[in-house]
Order: sequence, then structure tokens, then C-alpha cells
Amino acid sequence: MKAYFSIVLVRIIVSLSVLFSVLLFAVSPLAAHTFAPSLLELRVQQDGVAVKFKQPQVRVLGSSLRPLLPPSCREIDRPETRAEGTGILTTWRVACDELVGEEIAVEGIAGSGADVLLRLELGDGGSSHHVLTADQPSIVIPRAADALDVAGLYGGLGVEHILSGFDHLLFVLGLVLLVEGRRRLVGTVTAFTVGHSLTLALAALGVVHVPSGPTEAAIALSIFVLAVELTRPREKESRLRRSPWLMAALFGLLHGLGFAGALTEVGLPEREIPAALFSFNLGIELGQLVFVAAVLAAAFLADRSLAWLSRPWSVALARLPAYGIGSLAMFWLLERLTGIL
Repeated sequence: MKAYFSIVLVRIIVSLSVLFSVLLFAVSPLAAHTFAPSLLELRVQQDGVAVKFKQPQVRVLGSSLRPLLPPSCREIDRPETRAEGTGILTTWRVACDELVGEEIAVEGIAGSGADVLLRLELGDGGSSHHVLTADQPSIVIPRAADALDVAGLYGGLGVEHILSGFDHLLFVLGLVLLVEGRRRLVGTVTAFTVGHSLTLALAALGVVHVPSGPTEAAIALSIFVLAVELTRPREKESRLRRSPWLMAALFGLLHGLGFAGALTEVGLPEREIPAALFSFNLGIELGQLVFVAAVLAAAFLADRSLAWLSRPWSVALARLPAYGIGSLAMFWLLERLTGIL
């Protein structure tokens, strides 16, 4: 009877794993980086208000996003559109009687699948930053915002990015599965944090520039390497298992470049660069900690629930996540290499 239930349980888990993998493969071209906000910026100048609207290229095709400026704004220059980095940028100038107290909106957010970051640079030196969503596609323009508003905005963007980036989460999952012991796990995750924080800051500030295509392919390769290591017997301790913190730090440098790519899409406010950069990174860390806590809780429950299984079945089940992670990583790697070529 025990053997029968073991076989049934394994079949159920394998079936669910296959179904989960199929679903991920179906959405993986978008799911690897679903965080792709658009940017709408209004900057008051002596000769009018400079308007900048940037959308990621993946969302431009068929996009219905349309900025709705205050009624008092009149077009001075015709809009000009060009490619800029990984996005499509449209710029033009308008003349407005007044901005403060007027309503500004973006039409079509609900169908775009992403939010719009609104940045306002007012003529008196003040600035404000907001996120327009499907639930709140418009706001009344306030006078100014402070550093705390910027911190809250970019911190939220950081949390959103890490929790919607399946490739980064899969790497963190692999670290949790690889490392035994709380102290070693804390040290390994900390090393990963140090690595990606360094390159995130350097790339976001323009000190380091690496093309996004090779970076994303290298991130997928790092996940595959980690998955391969997870399939090795624990008794045969390799260099990666002996020093997981070193691997986490080195691969963290790659993932930091990926984080910076998302931050570059929306840019950093000129007057609040330190606050925005620190808050975005802090948001990533908070999201990462939430994910690690959820994985540890799930692992604890699974360990208690499957304690009655014999060792061969336990070993087989323990390897399922590694093969799932490795399969997705190889799919992403081939997909991204194809995009480069």
C-alpha cells in the first residue's frame, strides 16, 4: 500500500511539473522580463514644455498607449519618433498655460500590460514622480515631491521588477536548493546581493555599458550552470558547492546588468539619483527576501509531507526542480542567442 501511494504521488508531482513547464515555455518569451514600464516625462523650459514618451520595443507593436495632456497645452513642434536603446522614443514640445492643478493621463494602460512612469520637472525647480496604472490612469499634477516620494516610487519599481523577472527568481531558487545551512545560505545570498548591487549602480550611472542581448544570454547560461550543479550528488562536493558565495557573487555581476537594463528604461531623476538608485536596489532586495522566505517555507512543508517516502523516491523528487530550472534556462539561452544572431 505504501509503495502504491508513493507511485501515485510521484506521478501526480511529475504531471504537475510537466504542466508547469509547458505553461512557462508558452509564456517564457515575455515572462523572463515582464517588467517593462513606459515613461512619460514633461519638463518645463523657457521655450515651452518638452514632452518625452518612451515605450519598450516589445510593447510598441500594436500599442494603444496615448498620452493625454492638459487641455491648455498646445502643440509647438510635431512629434518625432526614433529608436533609443531598447525602446522607442517620441519627443515634442507644447505650450501650456498651467500645469499644476491640471489633469494628465495615459490612455490604453489596461491593454498594454505595464504601468507608465510619469516624471514631471516643473519650472520652479521642483519635480514629482508618479506611476500611472490601469486602476489609476490619470492624476492631478501636484506642485512638487520630495526624496521620500522618489524613494517610495523607485522602491516599488524594484520590488515589481524582481518579482516579475522569472530568470532572476530561478537563479535565487537554485541558490536556496544548492546551499545547506542557514549561515551559508545567508552568506551566499548576501554575496549575490553585493555582486548585482555593484553592476547595477555602475550600469545605471553610465560607468559601464554592456549590450542587453549578450547580458541576457549570459544570465540564462548562469542559471543553466547552477541547474547542472544541482543534479550532481551532494556526496561529490564540487568547487561550486564548497564556495557557493563566490559563484553567487560572480553571477550576481551579470544579474546586476540585467537589473540595470530595466532601470535604464525609465531613467533616474537628475536631482534625486542617489535616492532613486538606492531605493530601486532596496526594493529588489525586499522582493528577493520575500521570495526566499516563501521557498524555505514550501521546502519545510514538502520535507514534512514527504518524510515517509523511501530514499530512492526522495532523491528522484529532489532532482525534479533542477531539471525544470535547467530546461527553462536552456530554452531562454537558445532564444536569446537566436535574437542576437
